[in-house]
Amino acid sequence: MADNKKRDDLHIDMGEKMGDYSPMRSPNATPRTPGPAAPQMPAAINNNPIFPILSYCASSIMMTVTNKFVLSGTGYNLNFFLLCVQSVVCVTAIQMCKSFGVIQYRDFNVDEARKWFPVSLSLIVMIYTSTKALQYLSIPVYTIFKNLTIILIAYGEVLWFGGSVTGMSLFSFGLMVLSSVIAAWADIQHALQNYGGQLSDEASAKISTLNAGYMWMLFNCLCSAAYVLGMRKRIKLTNFKDFDTMFYNNVLSIPILLVASIFVENWSGENVERNFPAERRNSIIGAMIFSGLSSVFISYTSAWCVRVTSSTTYSMVGALNKLPIAVSGLVFFDAPVTIPSVSAIAVGFVSGIVYALAKVKQQAQAKMGQGLPTTNPTTISASMQSARDSFKS
Repeated sequence: MADNKKRDDLHIDMGEKMGDYSPMRSPNATPRTPGPAAPQMPAAINNNPIFPILSYCASSIMMTVTNKFVLSGTGYNLNFFLLCVQSVVCVTAIQMCKSFGVIQYRDFNVDEARKWFPVSLSLIVMIYTSTKALQYLSIPVYTIFKNLTIILIAYGEVLWFGGSVTGMSLFSFGLMVLSSVIAAWADIQHALQNYGGQLSDEASAKISTLNAGYMWMLFNCLCSAAYVLGMRKRIKLTNFKDFDTMFYNNVLSIPILLVASIFVENWSGENVERNFPAERRNSIIGAMIFSGLSSVFISYTSAWCVRVTSSTTYSMVGALNKLPIAVSGLVFFDAPVTIPSVSAIAVGFVSGIVYALAKVKQQAQAKMGQGLPTTNPTTISASMQSARDSFKS
């Protein structure tokens, strides 16, 4: 599990276990305990923007592909167990990195855990619905529909944080909706043409599977938006940084996921054999562990990318990264390659670029003190409102 919500761009994918929102220090925040200096990599690599950008893109693709590999097994239904394993691996990995001085994050604190628990709970729901959607949908369709979350978050910020939506952003939202419609239509047409038409039982079963995927995707978009907006409120109480958020999200998720897996999922010998067939058992377990490590890679490389380049470059990388993730589904899995499906990927890719450019333009206008269109009328800034909400909590 991974959560990667970074700076000015709201880039959301299966690597979503790290919440990277860095507000001003709260007066009640627990000070960060200084640790040993982290070992430095060679300057030629550390300060070259090519390496962090490529590393970030590669880790995002690895995370999505490995999750799809596990979930694409015949009848795989131990989703809570998958997420629990990923959380355990992630906590173990970052704790080892902390011990060697590679990264730093604050120690576990009961009061901070209590404040952060609602966010972790919403994250579990978000990631669970994400795995269910990815289980029923292809990677390209999943990636395209994930863009719709950006629209929900944007208007949530307008309603609750005094945010704004520019005309260029509205245009990108229209492209996102259009790409999703094209992707869904392409999926349904492919199912009807390759499984015997509308009267075929096989085609009906395939359509039912797609409909289930679309419903899980809708739930995931709603849960993702609720998680990001809720995290923005709660983070004022703790002043969490990148790996603080990652650590608490995973630590608090482990007991909930473990209990849910034991009491909700089917642990009969027959079902375990179905989820971990002998011929694929080692590869599935290896992919589960690797996907947990990928969340750490995403967290580290995203912070590295912003540090070496800029938040603007990071936003563009997040938009451009949608294309290789979607293409990976065509390369590694049996996602249909048709003119409509490729067109949907292309439109979704363009919508991401337009949105990133809209954010860059919006930031430039904000620095110049210019007014922005379609702004929710408010006399309180977003940061002031968040501060007031935190005091009410």
